[in-house]
Parts: sequence; structure tokens; C-alpha cells
Amino acid sequence: MQDAKEEVRARLNIEDVISEYVQLKRAGRNFKGLSPFSSEKTPSFVVSPDKHIWHDFSSGKGGDVFSFVMEVEGIDFREALEQLARKAGVDLSQYDTKQSGEISKKKKRFLEAHELATQYYQQSLVRNKHAVDYVFGERKFDKPIVTEFRIGYAPEATDALVLFLTKKGFSQKELSEAGLTNRFGGDLFRGRVMIPLMDGASQVIGFTGRTLSDDKNAPKYLNTPQSLIYDKSRHVFGLSQAKEAIRKNDHSVVVEGNLDVVASHQAGIKQVVATAGTALTEQHLKALSRLSHSVRLAFDGDKAGLAATERAIPIAEQVGVALTIISLPDDAKDPDELVKKDPKLWQQAINNAQPVVDWVLGQYSQREDVSTAAGKRAFTSAALKVVRNLSDAVEQEHYQAKIAQMTDTSIEVIKQKQQTTTSDEAPARQLKAVQRQSEQQRDMASYQDNLLSVALIDVPSQELFVSADPTMFTGEDRQTIARYLHAHAGKLIEDTPKALHSLDTYVKILLLKAETRYADWSDQDRYFETARLLRQVATEHKKQQKEELTNQLRDAEETGDDARAHELRGQLNELIKEISRGQR
Repeated sequence: MQDAKEEVRARLNIEDVISEYVQLKRAGRNFKGLSPFSSEKTPSFVVSPDKHIWHDFSSGKGGDVFSFVMEVEGIDFREALEQLARKAGVDLSQYDTKQSGEISKKKKRFLEAHELATQYYQQSLVRNKHAVDYVFGERKFDKPIVTEFRIGYAPEATDALVLFLTKKGFSQKELSEAGLTNRFGGDLFRGRVMIPLMDGASQVIGFTGRTLSDDKNAPKYLNTPQSLIYDKSRHVFGLSQAKEAIRKNDHSVVVEGNLDVVASHQAGIKQVVATAGTALTEQHLKALSRLSHSVRLAFDGDKAGLAATERAIPIAEQVGVALTIISLPDDAKDPDELVKKDPKLWQQAINNAQPVVDWVLGQYSQREDVSTAAGKRAFTSAALKVVRNLSDAVEQEHYQAKIAQMTDTSIEVIKQKQQTTTSDEAPARQLKAVQRQSEQQRDMASYQDNLLSVALIDVPSQELFVSADPTMFTGEDRQTIARYLHAHAGKLIEDTPKALHSLDTYVKILLLKAETRYADWSDQDRYFETARLLRQVATEHKKQQKEELTNQLRDAEETGDDARAHELRGQLNELIKEISRGQR
């Protein structure tokens, strides 16, 4: 796909693509605008047409045209490539192998069939009074929201859509593989209000059909089966319409029903999505986490909803998502009903979301009588099963203390029970703690990037790197560039050197940063800035070493390794002296 990527990049001007999302103004050779990723009032978002890159100084993000679309749309690289290829008029199938090329053509045909089906269902809606009464009368949806979500109606006839699409040149086999027909070759959806399922690029990949029949044997909701273009474990309903609001509000809201999403968007609460009638998966949360790491669930408070929430906790831990739970008032069975009463009540419920474990413990405490020994046993067993899935030890202890308080038991007993039940049961899957970048880590990355950027464009400053240790820098990319500067001091860098081609985008971001921040500084000011930042990097590196040595010393003391502890104390004392000298 590298050739395809370069072809797409060559045909598109990065400033033209980005200007569809950000209002850009010319600033010398570059363009500037307000960051789409933070609420800033002074433009710090820079686009360089010469280097084909962008950098957002407020959030520290940057990259090429593909990374921008991935960030702003919340999609993966393949989706961004396909979206930009359509914009550039590039046929990706010509870059595929024979087998993948055939798959690509199939996907294209299936998408065409679904687009035509959507248009057919939309036309059918306005011709059917029963459907119109349901959509506009009972559901109280207005025309703009019906148009935005492309809601339609599938007629009662057994093969109305099949006849329509075969006249358009589609074979019975294509319609079957696309998931549009039933096992008899007729229409899969009949007599149903149709809600299209769209991917990140707003292409229709499937449908949810809501029956208008009184037949109790027919499922209320019918979803498209798994196909080449639709994967229910990955698809998030309403994400293409909600992505801007999710980023703006810094959280997403996941509800159970697709029509709950539509009702919420109509009420102006647009960060709401659904998982199209399936359990929340790792892929769902990964898709949402591209836009915000805060996810609020509005599942039913019944046994099934509690079980679904429990299953979501370890998945969220793995992905690095902060889960909270939205509780609806007792007189509202779903968000749609609450919106109809008063949208402010729905917004209030969203604002009052509880941390997921607190909510689960509350649900358990309502189901068990914790004043009795049997109730305490049942409650603590269920609660500790949830707590064991938490990867952070401090968080675990917080909830152990809460469980102890709720059962009028000591935390030591709760810890003992958790340890006992863990050893008695099959070992719980150890979740990898997801390292979220702290504010301190972001600041460190920012000033290290500043240091590398000024050194790239200032020959005198590069001389300071001759005596600098490249391992002081965080991350392999920064260390690689620091090693290059260490070995090639005295050479002005205006474009990515051959030795750094694997880091081309990153080097260009650094050069753009240097051009924006340091180009107008005097040689002396740039030299002093390099010296200051190098001292800062060295000091922070030694502080990290101090923390590591302290942890090693603690371990040696706990295990009784006196010789190792003595050695570590000597190293630690020497390091403390170095830090003290560096701060004078």
C-alpha cells in the first residue's frame, strides 16, 4: 500500500484537505488556524504545504495528511487511505494483489448495492402512510434528522428490493453475500423502518430494521448479518455523526438502541452512539478512544445490563478507557423516552455519570442484604470479582476499602478474602496496564522536541550534542535523532537526511517547529536555549534514574540483600549530588 499512499499524497494538497475541517489563513510559507483538538483562542495549528505536514502546538499532535484524517475522523489508517483515495480519484484496487483486488472490487459492489438500497428505502418511506406516522408521529422525528440518518422504509413485498437491485445489474449471489436477502433469496427486510449503518466515511454498510408489525413472533429489531463490509463487533452506530461532538465534549455516550441515538441527536446531544444490538467489544472501545478516552454507558439497570457492564470493565482496562455509568430516572425506560419528556433531564443524567465500579457495587448492594452474613458473603464475592479485574493497585485498594465500609468489615479481611478466592479460582487474566501519557510526560516530550528542533537548524547548537548522552531522551525516535546530531554536528539540516528517512514525518515536524518557533531568534539566543534545554533533559533523566534506584533499593531491603542495598545506596547518594550540582 506504500505506492498507493504516495499516489494519494501526490494528488492532494494537504492544506486543501485540512481546510475542510479548519479555517486556515496564510502565514508566510505556511498556513495557521485554530486547533481542532483543543479549545484555543490563539491559532497554533500550523500546516506546511512544502513539507506536506501539519503540527498542532497546543496538543502536541502532528503528522501527514493521513494522520490528520485519522485524528479528526477517529478512523484507522486503511479507512483514511480509502477516504482520501476517493477524494484524489485513486483506484486502490490497482495496487492490490490479485486476491485482495478481487475483495476490493467486491466491497465496492456491496457498498454500491447498499447505497442504492438506502435511496430505495428513503423513497419508500414517503410513500407509506403507516411508516410516516410512526417516524414523524409516534417517534416525533423531524425531517432534518430523518435526512441526516437517512431513515427509510422496507415495503412488505417479498422481493421489492431484490427486483429493484437486479434491474440495476446486481446478481442474486452479490445481494446474498452483501447481506440484503434472506435464505430464500427474497428481501431480508420487509415491513420495517430502516436505519442505515454507516462507516467512518458515512458509507452505508448495513441496516437495522424496526418492525411495524404486531406479529409477536417477528423480532422487533433485525440487523444486517456479518458481511465483507459489515462487522458488528467493530461497527459503532452514529459515530460518523457524533465524532465532532465526542471530541468537543471529551466523552462519548453509548446507548443500547439506534433510535435512542437518533432521538438524542435531534435534541442536540450529539456525542451519543450505539453498538447496533451487540455487546460492547474491544474494537468498539478502540474506535471511541481515538476521539476520547472517556466513555459513558447508558445500559439498562437490569441483570443483563449489569452483566454487560461487568464484561466491559476488563475490556476498558485493556484499551485504556475510563468508563462511567449513566443512570436513568425510574420513570424513563430508555433515553428516547427521557428526551421526549425533557432533553435537559437526559443531559443531566449524562452529567451525573458514576465511575463504573461504584455503579456496579451499588447494584450489588441493592440485590443483597449486607446486614446478614449470607448477604455479606454474596456481596463481597461478586464485588471482589470485579475489583480483581482492575490493573491499578491503588484503585484496587480504594475499592477494597469501600467494600469493607459497605459490609462493616475490616479492609484486612477483604484483602484476605480476595487473596484466598484468587488462589482458589483459576488465575484471573492479567491485564496489561495501559500507560496513558501524563501531563508531565507530555511536557517532557514537548521540551525535548523543542531541543531537537532548534539543534536541527542551528550549527553552533549542534556542538553541544557532542558531549550529550542520547539515552537521556525519551523514546527511540528522539534517541535516534539525538544520536544523529551527536555524530553529525556542524551540518545544517534543511530536509530529512538519508539516515533518518524512516523518521521522515517526525523530522519534518521538528523542522516545522524550528521554523515556527526559532527561525527569527539570534544565533546566541538559540545557543543558550539549546544549553538550557540540554541541562533540563539531563536533570530529568537523572531524576528518573533516582526513582529507579530508589525502587531497586526498596526491593533489595525487602529481600534482605544487604550487599546489593549497600551498593545501591552509594549509587543513589552520588546521583543526588549530581542532581544538586546541576540545579545550582
